[in-house]
Amino acid sequence: MYKRVRLKDTVEVPPRHLADVTPERVKRLLQDKLEGRMDEDVGSVVSIAEVIDIGDGSVLPNRPGVYYEAEFDAITYDPHMQEVVDGIVVEVVEFGAFVGIGPVDGLLHVSQISDEYLAYDGENQQLASTESSDTLGVGDSVRVRIVTKSIDERNPRDSKIGLTAKQPGLGKHGWLQTEREERQATTEGN
Repeated sequence: MYKRVRLKDTVEVPPRHLADVTPERVKRLLQDKLEGRMDEDVGSVVSIAEVIDIGDGSVLPNRPGVYYEAEFDAITYDPHMQEVVDGIVVEVVEFGAFVGIGPVDGLLHVSQISDEYLAYDGENQQLASTESSDTLGVGDSVRVRIVTKSIDERNPRDSKIGLTAKQPGLGKHGWLQTEREERQATTEGN
C-alpha cells in the first residue's frame, strides 16, 4: 500500500553547500540517503515529496559537515499482510516466480500458483502446466495476495515477501479473463 507519511531525519550538509541550505538542497540530500531504503515501520521509501521544516544545524566534533534535523513528507510502499496486489513477473526460476509489486519483489512459489503441476521451462523463462496450455512467464501481469513478510532494514534486497495466487480471483490476468468469459458463456447459455 502506498502512503504519504510525515517523517523526521537528520541530513549532513557538506561544507561546500553550507551557503545553500534550502529545502531543495535538503530534499536532494534526503533523496540520496533514504529513497530505496526499507524501514520496518513505514516500508520502502519511494520518494521524498516535500521538505516541511529544516531545524537548526549542529556541528559534531571531527566532522566537516553540519547536521540538520528535517521534517518532510515521503511516499512509501508498505506491503500489508493479506493485501491483494497486482504485479508483473520479473523473473522465473525452478521454484517459482518473482513478482514486482511496487518497489519490491515478492516470491510466488510454484506451489502457490496453481493446482496444476507446473514444469520449469528455463529456455523460455516460464512455468508451463502439464495439464493445460497455461504458462506463467516474465512480463505476465498477475493478481496475488501477500501471505508472508519479513523486512530486513539493513539489507533491503534480503527482505522476503511471500505471495499466493491459489484463491478465487487471483492468478495471471489472462487466466482470470478466460475464467470470466467461460462463466459468462455458461450463464448466457442457460
